[in-house]
Amino acid sequence: MLHVTVLDVAAKRVGLLSGLFTPSKKALSPPKTPSTSPPSCSGRQHHPHPMESSLLLSSSRPFLKPSLLAPSSSIAHRRYASFGPKLPPRRLLSVAPPARRWSVAPRAASEVFDGIHSQDKPPGVGRGGSRRRAYREAQGEPSAAPVGVAARGLTRYIVPAGALLALSFVIWKVVQHFVPGKRKDRVSGEPASSGAMWSFAAGSNLSTSTSFKAEKESKKNLNKFYKELRTLKTVNMAGRQFGDEGLFFLAESLAYNKSAEEVDFSGNAITAVGIEAFDGILQINTALKSLNLSGNDIGDEGAKCLSDILVENVGIQKLLLNSTNIGDEGAKAISDILKKSKTIRFLQLSNNTIEYSGFASIADALLENNTLRSLYLNGNYGGPLGASSLAKGVVGNKSLRELHLHGNGFGNEGLRVLMSALSAHKGKITALDIGNNNITSEGSHYVAEFIKMTKSLRWLSLYMDDVGDEGAEKVADALKQNKTISTMDFGGNNIHSRGVTAIAETLKENAVLTTLELSYNPIGPEGVKALCDVLKFNGNIQTLKLGWCQIGVSGAESIADCLKYNTTLSTLDLRANGLGDDGAICLARSLKIINESLKSLDLCFNEIRDDGAFALAQALKANEDLTVTSLNLSNNFFGKFGQVALTEARDHVYEMTGKEIDIYF
Repeated sequence: MLHVTVLDVAAKRVGLLSGLFTPSKKALSPPKTPSTSPPSCSGRQHHPHPMESSLLLSSSRPFLKPSLLAPSSSIAHRRYASFGPKLPPRRLLSVAPPARRWSVAPRAASEVFDGIHSQDKPPGVGRGGSRRRAYREAQGEPSAAPVGVAARGLTRYIVPAGALLALSFVIWKVVQHFVPGKRKDRVSGEPASSGAMWSFAAGSNLSTSTSFKAEKESKKNLNKFYKELRTLKTVNMAGRQFGDEGLFFLAESLAYNKSAEEVDFSGNAITAVGIEAFDGILQINTALKSLNLSGNDIGDEGAKCLSDILVENVGIQKLLLNSTNIGDEGAKAISDILKKSKTIRFLQLSNNTIEYSGFASIADALLENNTLRSLYLNGNYGGPLGASSLAKGVVGNKSLRELHLHGNGFGNEGLRVLMSALSAHKGKITALDIGNNNITSEGSHYVAEFIKMTKSLRWLSLYMDDVGDEGAEKVADALKQNKTISTMDFGGNNIHSRGVTAIAETLKENAVLTTLELSYNPIGPEGVKALCDVLKFNGNIQTLKLGWCQIGVSGAESIADCLKYNTTLSTLDLRANGLGDDGAICLARSLKIINESLKSLDLCFNEIRDDGAFALAQALKANEDLTVTSLNLSNNFFGKFGQVALTEARDHVYEMTGKEIDIYF
């Protein structure tokens, strides 16, 4: 019998778990008692197996479990069965097992569960997994899964992952079929991306079918343009945005082309790199006469490249480089073309960043060039110094016919030098645009002197200068002596009724002037009346523009009265004059009675409502001899009633006379 009580076992178990008490075989062995069992084969006396007490001490649970002791008792009984009579079964304390919970035991305690402390094995050496499995089965725990079961569990994750990977590969191949790959840039030799462009911006990489369709359509259009360049004489590709790569593709068709004479590449996102596409092509092309590259940011580098190419070209006569970001260096490169080219007659460099230095370079080229007829330098930054430099080139050039210098800030001083050069010019200038150059009444004096001397000028623009009434009077007086100018633009010069009256008096003596632009001047009803009184029976004005002149209903009455007698006026612009229904009705009465010369009437922005529109419609129906072919009533206030009336009037005129009237509303 064991002499270890339950209290001793509990005390020792507590000490073992806390690390303060480590049981040994000697401490756990019961007192020696005479044994009736035979001696062992080794000659040693056999003591009762300490498994039972060891199990009691090593348990980490507060209560003893029969399931822990029962296997040990049966094992001990089988182990000594061959040495003597069977041991009597021991009675175990039956305690209801508590709820299972995890515990941490020292290594010595865990070895007891595996049956390590035995006579066959030294401490620290295990018997294997058989006892561990037996213990787990006794505790109700599942045994370790075999290798096949683990493999099957792993397959549940591998198979879907493999399927997803294969599907991703297939999708990428399909997408790759639509997205064009990279190819080397023809200039730098480095890979140049094309097709979808990727970035890290939020939402920027969301490709849609629309983008692919647009790219496909773009390629289709390029092929179409390629054929047009080979077959048509005039090819318009403005605003297609095909870029440098598209130009490289299209330029090849110009190499041996003998059909296309005018090509418009404006607004296509072409840079200096794209200009190199013409290298080796324009040198041998003799059929192309006009090349438009406006609206492409080629800059100075592109201008230099184009200059090197066109120096050897003998076909191009018209070169348009408006809004191409060309500065002084680019202007210098273009001037090199003018010095050597014997074919270019028309050059546009408007809306660039050319300053004094660039103007000086172009002036030097004019001294050597004898073919250029038209030069456009609108919207640059010449200033007074630029005007002075350009004047030197103008004096020595005999071929120049048109000079467009709008918006360069010449001022009165720059204008003085330029007008002096033009007066001494031995050539025949026919068109001169010096508008928006800060010219005041002082500067108008130089203009008037030139008008008196010129024998060739036909078109003169002072648009958006500030000559005022005094300047208008000076110019008007000079026009009395001029017998060549047919178009005069006074628009936006702060001219009032006084200045218009002086201009009207000129018309009594001048029968050459046919187009008079007075828009954006506050001439008012009085100024219009003075002008219309003269135009009833004098002058030869065919186009009269009075938009934004504040004439009101009173001015409309004066114009209506003039239309009853005038036989030369064919185009009349009365936009934004606040005519309203009353003004429209006044004009309709004149058109209804008789007018056989007016063809175009512009009444947009005049606050005309249904009554005014209806009156104009009735006038169109009533006058069978009416020659009006264009009536602009857009941006007015009439509704459905006015629209229906005008539509019916148009149809009626067509049915009765076969004439078509374009009505805009």
